[in-house]
Amino acid sequence: MADTKSIKTALVSVFHKDGLDEIIKKLHAEGVQFVSTGGTQSFIESLNIPCTAVEDLTGYPSILGGRVKTLHPKIFGGILGRRELAGDVAQMEQYDIPEIDLVIVDLYPFEQTAASGASEQEIIEKIDIGGISLIRAAAKNFKDVVIVASKAQYEPLLDILNENGAHTTLAERQWFAKEAFSVSSYYDSAIFNYFDKDELSALRYVQNTQKSLRYGENPHQKGYFFGNFDDIFTQLQGKEISYNNLLDIDAAVNLIADFDDVTFAILKHNNACGLASRPKLIDAWKDALAGDPVSAFGGVLITNAVVDKETALEIDKLFYEVLIAPDYDTDALEALTQNPKRVNRIILIQKQTTLPKVQLRTALNGVLVQEKDLNTEAYDDFKAVTDKTPTFEEVEDLIFANKLVKHTKSNTIVFAKGRQLLASGVGQTSRVDATKQAIDKAAEFGFDLHGAVMSSDAFFPFPDCVELAAKAGITAVVQPGGSIKDQLSIDFCNQNGLAMVMTGVRHFKH
Repeated sequence: MADTKSIKTALVSVFHKDGLDEIIKKLHAEGVQFVSTGGTQSFIESLNIPCTAVEDLTGYPSILGGRVKTLHPKIFGGILGRRELAGDVAQMEQYDIPEIDLVIVDLYPFEQTAASGASEQEIIEKIDIGGISLIRAAAKNFKDVVIVASKAQYEPLLDILNENGAHTTLAERQWFAKEAFSVSSYYDSAIFNYFDKDELSALRYVQNTQKSLRYGENPHQKGYFFGNFDDIFTQLQGKEISYNNLLDIDAAVNLIADFDDVTFAILKHNNACGLASRPKLIDAWKDALAGDPVSAFGGVLITNAVVDKETALEIDKLFYEVLIAPDYDTDALEALTQNPKRVNRIILIQKQTTLPKVQLRTALNGVLVQEKDLNTEAYDDFKAVTDKTPTFEEVEDLIFANKLVKHTKSNTIVFAKGRQLLASGVGQTSRVDATKQAIDKAAEFGFDLHGAVMSSDAFFPFPDCVELAAKAGITAVVQPGGSIKDQLSIDFCNQNGLAMVMTGVRHFKH
């Protein structure tokens, strides 16, 4: 075939040599000659395979403390020379430049070094120059050269060698080039982001790990996840995780992170429909489920405590999509996995990890970027604005409710009592409608709102929401404040014996 090329000479310069020996041996068996540097040369020679040192080919030693080794016309000419152009071939012959048909290289571990807390000088020295240049040169000349820019491409190369010997097609070389530019673009983005120091002067967000999902939000939409799910979770059981599962899991993880006491939460469509904090996990589960046992069906469950057998047996009575916990007792896991009819239920262990502090979202023909809402208001952040101040128990519930409101879609109102979510109005176009919805839901599931507290994600432009809440039995309110008509709501609370605190922090979530 016209587009098939033979590999006769390979330049190999890598740090990660695991799995490389089989490739080297296979290439050697096919008659391929090797050029290499330092440790990689020693590795190849340790396999009793001859290897030419880069210094012998170029006539120059490695200089400037190893900063310059491969940057030489005899190396880059051999990679970039176009075999079909007579002028290139003639110049290569004139300057005794050998054709290089395969480049296997990896890069200094810049990102890992920067993350390790190393000194600036150590980090700068891990900015690869020769390696990244080799990758770009070989990828550019994919019509003639194969580029293997990462250990991740060892297996595909070996498959080709086993099937076709030292011969590659144009399509194969083009695939390797695409993978190489993925490696180089990721590497350069990591370097830029280090120097940018979170200033976001330009957006360089890249992920190498891509997972095709069954579909997107709906079956007619394609969906992909770019990220390493396994860095955050260990999946113990269940079907393949879907696009909607990932959205709910993300919402659940961010929600539970704001609670220190033993807490159980149940989410549906990114919103909590049940949540409770209790000394015992079994009680947290039961009270979370009581918040809305209808919506809990098919929901995502999350806790910040190790799941015991007693709680597991109760959880197992409910159909759920996903269960997340930091761990499970052995007998609890047995209880959750013993029924073969429930093998599709996704059970995850959440690992200790640091989540991103920046959020990205497509909008129009661009991307919106913002800091994540990391504010969680405590007692010291509450400013009492009414004659009556909240009791100790009400303060605890106001803090609890305000955490919940932050993680609920706007417009939202949350009712809580005894550190239990009683009801919420979610995603309404009117805050009045959100209040009415919460009141109706509380009544539907038999909750008495007398003595409960209310949290709002944004200020009240009129006292109507406070009036509805007071009539339902609410005794204390937390809200950001900031309306030019704040005083109307304050006056109503004073006239009707309600306590109100303001935080000065709005928690819209769209």
